[in-house]
Amino acid sequence: MGKRIWRNFDLLLLANALALIGIGLAMIHSATLDPSGATTSLWDDVVFRQAVYALLGLIVMLIVAGIDYRFYQDSSRVIYLLGLLLLGLIFVFGETAFGAQSWFNLRIFPVQPSELVKIVLILVLSKYLADHQDTIHRPAHLIVSLLYTAVPMVLIYLQPDLGTALILGGIWLGMAWAAGIPLWQFGVLGLGGLVAAPTIWLSLQPYMRDRILAFLDPAQDPSGESYNVIQALISIGSGGLWGKGYAQGTQSQLHFLRVRATDFIFSVYAEELGFVGSIVLFALFVFLLLRILRAAQLTPDPFGQLIVIGVAMMIFTQGFINLGVNLSVIPATGLPLPFISYGGSSLITMLIGLGLVQSVVMRYRKLEFE
Repeated sequence: MGKRIWRNFDLLLLANALALIGIGLAMIHSATLDPSGATTSLWDDVVFRQAVYALLGLIVMLIVAGIDYRFYQDSSRVIYLLGLLLLGLIFVFGETAFGAQSWFNLRIFPVQPSELVKIVLILVLSKYLADHQDTIHRPAHLIVSLLYTAVPMVLIYLQPDLGTALILGGIWLGMAWAAGIPLWQFGVLGLGGLVAAPTIWLSLQPYMRDRILAFLDPAQDPSGESYNVIQALISIGSGGLWGKGYAQGTQSQLHFLRVRATDFIFSVYAEELGFVGSIVLFALFVFLLLRILRAAQLTPDPFGQLIVIGVAMMIFTQGFINLGVNLSVIPATGLPLPFISYGGSSLITMLIGLGLVQSVVMRYRKLEFE
């Protein structure tokens, strides 16, 4: 039975992910080129490290795919509590990087628990929403599912990491809607958010308010909060139709653009490969999401369907926010572009998500037979 299950493994989904990872490695190399030619140890090479993270992530993806996803139904709440425990321990043992206390420093491989909590939230919401499908129209299920989401969101926001907290919100919104919670309930929740907007504004960290103000008026502080966004727009615009050529971007190679290998790697890509290259990248992401959602159509199991939708929302929300920041259509927040930006925790989390999708795809025929 095991070998027959692996026959359903989605090779196109894997190939798509490998293509994105390959593009990411190439762009990280371009974004981190050292004009001085200074030599460093192999592990200090961020491209090599990202390749190691990718290999580790692919191994973990295969392990997760090999485990029947239904195993997580009974253990999802325990996994959820462990995820909250890790987020709590961050405030005691975590290290601060880029202004947020988000990391456990394990030397060779720093771990960011908030990344793994994305998967944890997907599992616990899938269990809860699937178990209450018959009564999903009751407002209590909106409230309970939102509470499951709000606890890790608050812990992550306090690090402070608003971007990752927003991704958890996007995961919940997509899964709750897909589970069948009525739209009017989301409308009431939205109205409540508008009423609470002044309180939310005052509770934001000062740098978060500065970024929002800089988004509304970039000319107000062109050398401060608005600097990277302005440089990103210059980079994207200067790429033109075909781009300036690989590793030939002036904004990136002359280091006008900061945070090139992570938050603003798309600007590097667009400057060097242009509009045509950007369309190719968008097409790869669209195909990836469609391939993931195909799994939701194949399986008759509500738990499996919601897992797949949660993974799709995780990738979509994070990609949307990253690209929105690069294109200056939303306020700046530090998030990597899925599969492309440098970052081991983010890449491995995305590949774990794909492993869950593969686990669902591989077993849909078995579920029909059962």
